[in-house]
Amino acid sequence: MSNNTMSLDRASSPRSRSISSSTIQTGQTINNRRTGQSMCFLQTAADTSGALLQIETVNLPTGIPEPTHIHPHQESRAHVTAGSLLFVVDGIRRRLVAGEEITIPAGVPHHFLNDGDNDAVSIQEFRPALRTAEFFQALFDLAARGELDDRGMPSLLRLAILAPEFADEIRVVKPPWPVQRAAFALLAPIARMRGYAAA
Repeated sequence: MSNNTMSLDRASSPRSRSISSSTIQTGQTINNRRTGQSMCFLQTAADTSGALLQIETVNLPTGIPEPTHIHPHQESRAHVTAGSLLFVVDGIRRRLVAGEEITIPAGVPHHFLNDGDNDAVSIQEFRPALRTAEFFQALFDLAARGELDDRGMPSLLRLAILAPEFADEIRVVKPPWPVQRAAFALLAPIARMRGYAAA
């Protein structure tokens, strides 16, 4: 690995959480039919007693950024092994090429995209694992059913169920979380009445 590593100082201590049952297995690959992104699970919460989720990801050169988000209780890390990825971390742009990595403390807003000409391959890690694997599986299932928009977001009613379910793992940064939480509390009963679930 390169020593060219970026680490931001705004960190909170990752919080441990009991491991829930998951259908994700080590070596399993899931695919996002909307973006073409694929993920192969190298180490799961079950493998590491909840300490680590490690994934090999392949991102196609779409130039479309994921929504800016935070991981409230997890440090995340990416090591690029092929191609390049553009990260925007707390407003700072940083391009990673093969051999470079980035570490993002818990609670720091970020997103990334592949705006290059070739597929980008990276090893991504989340410490602790929490239920991040389950979140990705739920999101990719929605993509498979055509239930994500051009920005990769589900409908508002679906989000009212999905976002609180995985609030410990991931949150979009706008609008502020207290506003989101209040809106979801109002919308969730309607969503459930209409048969919506997290995925």
